[in-house]
Amino acid sequence: MKHQGLRSGRGGRRAISILGHPVFPALASVPLVCFAGALLTDIVYAQSPYMQWTNFSAWLITAGLVFALFAAIVAIIDFFRNPKGGLAVAHIVLVFGAYVIELFNIFVHSRDAYTSVVPTGLTLSVVAVALLLVGNCLGAFLSGRYYARSEA
Repeated sequence: MKHQGLRSGRGGRRAISILGHPVFPALASVPLVCFAGALLTDIVYAQSPYMQWTNFSAWLITAGLVFALFAAIVAIIDFFRNPKGGLAVAHIVLVFGAYVIELFNIFVHSRDAYTSVVPTGLTLSVVAVALLLVGNCLGAFLSGRYYARSEA
């Protein structure tokens, strides 16, 4: 069996890849993990008096936003190199929407005391993680559909 590499979709060019693996799915998973971790630390902070939990949340959101920036750049390049239609647009809107919400969330987390998380920061974290879960499910579907390895 001969390995043919990544398919390019509907006649377009290949996605940005390293050693035959698309870069965007790897980059897109890091913000999801960071933002989900921030949601968990927000929940813990809402239940405890320890201010350090909000610091953990702020650092997780910051790390997620840094990786989100790189993921967004790669996603935009991939999309314009190989447009994939409505599902790809929905994926981009959901994921970028979550990134924008987390950008506002980091400003909310920069406040002092209990109001840095409860209720606004916690609500923004829940909404962003929900959007990312749905968006990444669409992205996983698109990755399997357009970038799956094919065997000959």
